[in-house]
Amino acid sequence: METRIELKEMRFYAYHGVGEQETIVGNWFTVDLTLEAPLGLAVESDDLSATINYAEAYEVVKAEMGVPSKLIEHVAGRIMWALKARFPQLRAVEIRLAKRNPPFGGDIREAAVILRENYT
Repeated sequence: METRIELKEMRFYAYHGVGEQETIVGNWFTVDLTLEAPLGLAVESDDLSATINYAEAYEVVKAEMGVPSKLIEHVAGRIMWALKARFPQLRAVEIRLAKRNPPFGGDIREAAVILRENYT
């Protein structure tokens, strides 16, 4: 049985960006995460050890969001690699990382990148 776990609209204040202001002042970011893995045993057993612990997945994202980077693409990639290292049973990861109100000099709600990796 394939299972999809979603963590939606995780919010972080971080210091990612190429502009000096972004690295000093920071900005709000949101992360949407989809994890796919064979978790049929968790469905049958009600055993936390048979699934991906949502709180641990959140902590992986939080740790990577705390490392300043120039590009949100790079941050999203690091999150994916760290999740796969922590949860080797993953079959696929999709992440959407958005910078709220990017400093482009216009009225823009967010700039986002979406990465997806299939491991099967």
